[in-house]
Amino acid sequence: MFDLYDEAGRRVGLASRRECHGNPALLHHTSHVVVFSPGGGALLLQKRSADKDIQPGKWDTAVGGHLKPGEDFLAGAKRELAEELGVTGEVELEFLFDAQIRNVIESEDTRVFGTTLAGPFQFQREEIDEVRFWSFAELRDVRNHSSFTPNLVTELARLAAAGRLGDE
Repeated sequence: MFDLYDEAGRRVGLASRRECHGNPALLHHTSHVVVFSPGGGALLLQKRSADKDIQPGKWDTAVGGHLKPGEDFLAGAKRELAEELGVTGEVELEFLFDAQIRNVIESEDTRVFGTTLAGPFQFQREEIDEVRFWSFAELRDVRNHSSFTPNLVTELARLAAAGRLGDE
């Protein structure tokens, strides 16, 4: 179940995942975590499982997920970091930006956090086929973008505009 929100961010109800994925009128919240490599120069991406119902087999932000009812963005980011990459304990998450995802499948308000981690990662094999660091040059190369989720492409543009993906 997901909390539902109006455009002003006020909680207005509750709906199932199935209802939310297929009805873009049902606005819900997600958290993403962008994982930078130590020393900079690369971002960790996850390859979504071929069995996922949305964007199967595409490369995506290292960590992302829906908030549970009553959960705030930061708590959701930390939970997803543990679930998807096996990262637990004290991890400093920096607020990067808020984003709105609107498409024919769903509507999400997303808070994006950043952190620096080296691994090793124990990723969630039911949802993720692979994780790997991509260099900033690879991420900026538009020839790679067809293998990325649209949400990742948007996040990369925001990171580039903020100077977080190195020199153009």
